[in-house]
Amino acid sequence: QVQLVESGGGLVQPGGSLRLSCAASGSITSINRMGWYRQAPGKQRELVARITNGDSTNYADSVKGRFTISRDNAKNTVYLQMNSLKPEDTALYYCNVGARTTGSYIYWDYWGQGTQVTVSS
Repeated sequence: QVQLVESGGGLVQPGGSLRLSCAASGSITSINRMGWYRQAPGKQRELVARITNGDSTNYADSVKGRFTISRDNAKNTVYLQMNSLKPEDTALYYCNVGARTTGSYIYWDYWGQGTQVTVSS
């Protein structure tokens, strides 16, 4: 019902930047939140950043001041601008969307397939 397509991951040197994108499509009638999570090997998945439909944002302490989340409501797309990347930012990054679809009164969680971010010299 909802498809999430992520892009923008890759290999970057410490101090570099990347921009992740996630486009949502399908029988969407409303989106109330969009966000990014990440999971490093051997670790639990953690919230990186989230933005609501009122443009309220929250960030993990480890990325505050370096990452910026934004969204384009017309395109159902969320972005994550990542600056000053560190090796500890290396992880599989997942897009997460809370969306309501045709015929549903409930917002469900949807997940992307993940995009790899590797920070290494």
